Amino acid sequence: MLERLNFIESKYEELSVKISDPTVMADQKEWQKLCKEHADMEIIVTQFRIYKKAQQDLEADKEMLRDNIDKELKEMCQEEIKDLEETVKEKENELKILLLPKDPNDDKDVFVEIRAGAGGEEAALFAANLTRMYTRYAERKGFKIETISINATDLGGFKEIVFMIKGKGAYSRLKYESGVHRVQRVPDTESSGRIHTSTATVAVLPEVDDVDIEISSNDIRIDVFRASGHGGQCVNTTDSAVRITHLPTGIVVSCQDEKSQLKNKEKAMKVLKSRLFDKAEAERSASIAEDRKSQVGTGDRSERIRTYNYPQGRITDHRIGLTLYKLDSFLDGDIDEVIDALITADQAEKMKNIGRD
Repeated sequence: MLERLNFIESKYEELSVKISDPTVMADQKEWQKLCKEHADMEIIVTQFRIYKKAQQDLEADKEMLRDNIDKELKEMCQEEIKDLEETVKEKENELKILLLPKDPNDDKDVFVEIRAGAGGEEAALFAANLTRMYTRYAERKGFKIETISINATDLGGFKEIVFMIKGKGAYSRLKYESGVHRVQRVPDTESSGRIHTSTATVAVLPEVDDVDIEISSNDIRIDVFRASGHGGQCVNTTDSAVRITHLPTGIVVSCQDEKSQLKNKEKAMKVLKSRLFDKAEAERSASIAEDRKSQVGTGDRSERIRTYNYPQGRITDHRIGLTLYKLDSFLDGDIDEVIDALITADQAEKMKNIGRD
């Protein structure tokens, strides 16, 4: 680990000189690339330097203890050694996490697809609750939200909704949300007060760059139709909505949010590319051995990941066995506690896997 950290520090110092060079700055594209590389290394180098300084101070204090010093100074030295040992251990763990392979999609914007599952209208209403939860979370983070398509019900639920969340690190925070979400509550339409269980599926897909995946025009069929609003009412009088079918896989994407057919087509193509990329990644992941699967789940959409229990005000994430009694604030977008716990569990599993190699 130390060898790798020394190499990163050396590279960081080299880049510091390069990005200050006027000849390098003249090529804006290359300069921006180097600046990003430099910024990515900065947090590692900063923590490494704190670690090294703590190590040096620790050795100096231990050396001082070996000398013949008075009792008061000895006690101070021992207390400082204790603190420094804690700092060294803490920074060592932080550096191990920082050195874990980074998901190349972490900084990307995401498409969030929410579909009502078992439970009819109640499932559609739950899908709407989840949509609001992620929308409020995005607002808390300063992310931007852009609707792609909605298939709404008369009671205000969503059979299906696709929207985009734009912001640095959006995928790194939301990627663990893919899976089946389950709700247990008494529906407004239930007169006997009986608790119903309904589900909704969530898919979080990173936006894919054009260079990541190519789609042949021969592999797609594009249909246009009139966009409709809540309950099927027509929201415009032109055929601006677009439906793209990817013939080899049968994947179908619709977009009707924009009044322009061209803009709807562009958005639909972005979603299609992300779904194809996700499909390829899922197939690749399926080939990984069972003991290498992440502790936070396989990513299989059929997997029940979380339960929202209204009578008890409880949220339980089944992948890490975490239960919180803060349902109202959670559904209002206060979901960082669970996301942080999932990230920590994922990092711990990756560190274990590295230890096996």
